[in-house]
Amino acid sequence: MDLARAAGAVWTAQGRVRLRTLVLLRWLAIAGQTAAVLFVQFGLGFDVPLGAALGIIAASAWLNLILMFAFPTQRLLREWEAALQLAFDLVQLAILVGLTGGIANPFLLLLIAPVAVSGVLRSTTTAALTALAFGCVGALAIWAAPLPWAAGEAIVLPELYRWGLATAVLIGLGFTSVYAWRIANEEDRLNAALDAVQTVLAREQKLSALGGLAAAAAHELGTPLATIYLVAKEMGREIEPGSLLHDDVQLLISQSERCREILRQLSSRGDKGDEVHERLPLAALLEEAASPHLAASVEVAFTAEPLPGSESVPPPDIRRLPEIIHGVHNLVENAVGFADTRVDVIGRWSSTVVEIVVRDDGPGFPAGLLNRLGEPYVSARGPDSRGGGLGLGYFIAKTLLERTGARVEHRNRTAPRKGALVRAEWARSAIEAPDITGVRKSGEPSFYDAQPRL
Repeated sequence: MDLARAAGAVWTAQGRVRLRTLVLLRWLAIAGQTAAVLFVQFGLGFDVPLGAALGIIAASAWLNLILMFAFPTQRLLREWEAALQLAFDLVQLAILVGLTGGIANPFLLLLIAPVAVSGVLRSTTTAALTALAFGCVGALAIWAAPLPWAAGEAIVLPELYRWGLATAVLIGLGFTSVYAWRIANEEDRLNAALDAVQTVLAREQKLSALGGLAAAAAHELGTPLATIYLVAKEMGREIEPGSLLHDDVQLLISQSERCREILRQLSSRGDKGDEVHERLPLAALLEEAASPHLAASVEVAFTAEPLPGSESVPPPDIRRLPEIIHGVHNLVENAVGFADTRVDVIGRWSSTVVEIVVRDDGPGFPAGLLNRLGEPYVSARGPDSRGGGLGLGYFIAKTLLERTGARVEHRNRTAPRKGALVRAEWARSAIEAPDITGVRKSGEPSFYDAQPRL
């Protein structure tokens, strides 16, 4: 299922704005509105419709008190509940501005605030609140009380200037609503994508822990199995050969011995084991990461070689990090999905760096996507391409590899070759496993050269 769609459904059902947030913002607005009205009336001596203005402000205060007593402030508001509250705030502020000068009132710009807050809601809700704000500005342009001024004086703004103010506010409303919604939407998409990364990484870490669990299980089972073996041996001494139970007891002893041998081998494999499991030669790591795609319709070829000028440098043993395994796996999966006939997975090393290159002979990255690759939900797969996807594969791969210290870059191969190329480079010290056999000289076999492949 589409991860973004599922996340969106959860947000719609449970809401994403807490009641406490809107109540707090409304209290701040009430305090600011009250201070502004009282300052204009008593500080500047301007004639303000004080009773009506304070009545409109009191309506907001009553709404806050009702909400605070009726619902827990930690409650997540449903979409329509948040929209109604923001619509109330918008209309309340428009009426207050209408009582104090309309579009000639410089505080008209505050109409942008409820629309900006609505950016965390769905696009349709933000659009509806933006349309309501446009309607409020239009109404204020047609009808509004005079702008409060000193007694006996009046200020009349030119009509063209008034419409210019209204136009500026409308543009600000449109820009702010689109910007706020885009930012919230990008955050949602990124959070959903990062959740997918964490899920993948958790699964890989569970798989990585299986070796240690097997060794622990062998250790724990050893004591009861030894007891069973000793009891069976004692029973064998007490039962006369040729009796009905003698063959059964001998079978029990032989099977106990076999179990002991299996557990001994499993425990021994796990003890040196964690060394075997936690480190791999570069070539073996590449093969493990790409092995699920070896049966694909395109050829997947592996190469491990030193970088030019590093022929005398021994190959590294890499720490078996789940991030690297799954990151390279995703890169190969993407390459197989677009390749025509062949995918190359190349590991190179020098004394200071290790790099992994995945390249294919397909059409390459579309020029319009090159600058956006690495963002979630960016995909070049069309309806006719092999496989599908959400555009998360390269994002997950890049994120996981960068967590291990890699620098990941992508480009199209240059003529006459065609296809895409992705390169990940690490400092050798960042991912190389410690040498468990002492310092190796150039050309000497590593610990793993003598180990049987499992």
